[in-house]
Amino acid sequence: MDETPYEEDNCKNCVLDSPVPASAKSEPCWLGIDEAGRGPVLGPMVYGICYSPISMKEKFGEMGFADSKTLSEEQRENIFERMDKETDTLLGWVVELLSPTYISNSMLSRTKYNLNALSHDCAIRLIQNALDKGVQVTEVYVDTVGDPVKYETKLKQLFPEIDITVAKKADALYPIVGAASICAKVARDKAVKNWVFSEGITMEEGTTYGSGYPGDPNTKKFMNEKLDKVFGFPQFVRFSWSTASQIIDKQGYPVAWEDDDDDEDEASRNTPSLTTFFSKKGEDKKSQRHKYFKDRCLSSVSEL
Repeated sequence: MDETPYEEDNCKNCVLDSPVPASAKSEPCWLGIDEAGRGPVLGPMVYGICYSPISMKEKFGEMGFADSKTLSEEQRENIFERMDKETDTLLGWVVELLSPTYISNSMLSRTKYNLNALSHDCAIRLIQNALDKGVQVTEVYVDTVGDPVKYETKLKQLFPEIDITVAKKADALYPIVGAASICAKVARDKAVKNWVFSEGITMEEGTTYGSGYPGDPNTKKFMNEKLDKVFGFPQFVRFSWSTASQIIDKQGYPVAWEDDDDDEDEASRNTPSLTTFFSKKGEDKKSQRHKYFKDRCLSSVSEL
């Protein structure tokens, strides 16, 4: 998998894909969707799809697809190499790498865009990507994010002509999802392994940033060592993760933002009320009483 386009600018999202086999444009296809890197505080999250003609399900299953998390990195790469050699007849794939910068900006924006919504939108884009390429998608299988029933309903409303199944652990239930899982995981592993730091950071030989998961000691060590007390972390880190914000709060320089409340209060005191423009000249505002009180001959008292 050539990730040169992403490596050239890893602060932006990037879509990579295989050629579309002719059979996928002429025969009904099933399509699987899965992701890799949802939990880590380092690196991109990657969504992947794999599609294949339904008539070739038996041959497809012979490739031995499984949940990518149950396979070693070497096993995943070997299976992906075999997959890549079958893109002329058996299958096609697409992955989208969501950069840490994009994830952080989305989750920290004023209009909250949480990880579930982000994941759903990415899956929707990838289904549409396959359809736009002319793939005859009739069945879609998705490893769920959030409530599978609500997610499935959402997808069926957008793609009513496609038979859609959203399930937990779909990568272990459906080989097509297992294949998508391998595509996503291989893409993420390569992106993390070959990460180019735009900040000019170089990793010393023999050092590692680990798996990227918050509980990994190597990941914690990397984050503590690479923290800039003013600017925070390099773009490799997802600022929106609590792990990152806690380290910044604890080790970064505190910032005191100038408070403009006093100036705003002063300005509001000197600004005339809108109702003053509708009062008669010389009219005593204090003597004005609402019709409700006048009609009932009610007056205010200071003592009982």
